[in-house]
Amino acid sequence: MTVSSTGAGYDPSRRIDTTIPHSARVWNYWLGGKDNYAVDREAGDKFRDIFPGIVDIARGTRAFLARAVRYLAGEVGIRQFLDIGTGLPTSDNTHQVAQRVAPESRIVYVDNDPLVLAHARALLVGTPQGATDYIEADVREPDKILERAAETLDLTQPTALMLLGILGLVPDEDEIRSIVKRLMGSLPSGSYLVHEDEGPTVEGLVEATRAYAESGAKPYILRSPETTIRFFDGLELVEPGLVDVTQWRPEHSPFGAPAPVHAICSVWRKP
Repeated sequence: MTVSSTGAGYDPSRRIDTTIPHSARVWNYWLGGKDNYAVDREAGDKFRDIFPGIVDIARGTRAFLARAVRYLAGEVGIRQFLDIGTGLPTSDNTHQVAQRVAPESRIVYVDNDPLVLAHARALLVGTPQGATDYIEADVREPDKILERAAETLDLTQPTALMLLGILGLVPDEDEIRSIVKRLMGSLPSGSYLVHEDEGPTVEGLVEATRAYAESGAKPYILRSPETTIRFFDGLELVEPGLVDVTQWRPEHSPFGAPAPVHAICSVWRKP
């Protein structure tokens, strides 16, 4: 097991800006976590007041992550995961789900929030058979991510690229296509991409997202499924396709199918 280090005496918490909300910390608040500040809770409460369904989106997305990772580690046999924009550790992180299925799984997390790095050494600890590492980088730095990830992952072997709730933070659609092309282009055939983002599909979400940006937080771009699907040209869409996060291979429940939460997701295979 490995966890990245930035050197003795390094204190990333010194670079944490507690005057403006940060998406990772707000998301942590919606999930019931404690790793957030008053400014994050205020922004999260205002968002939830306008669009209460955001809590369902946060929980639904977390459940989708677990199902997707179990599918890839179990049915497909993927043993490497590159999780970009992972956010603050909560329950059932990617490495925990993957290593329950296959203890030898290797996971690299990527995020640009110093608070995540401050928690990484203590919380992102995997099995002795596998490896868990953390890279401080932005999704707009694919070359840096790939170079650092190669220290832990064998990028000549099939790898799952996780992009959950991150592409909405990139405003330029051409840049998104370039990022996806660069990252997936460096992975071999048989690799996968797991995606999730919110879309402008329900009243209140657009208004809440606009108010969130006005709070000083980094704006989040809501995109339609028709726009989103074009980011993944050249990849094969895995069934059941581009769907609401609650509808992607839902687990059996005596209460029937779960209700949509208005967040879209997809899993793609590189041929």
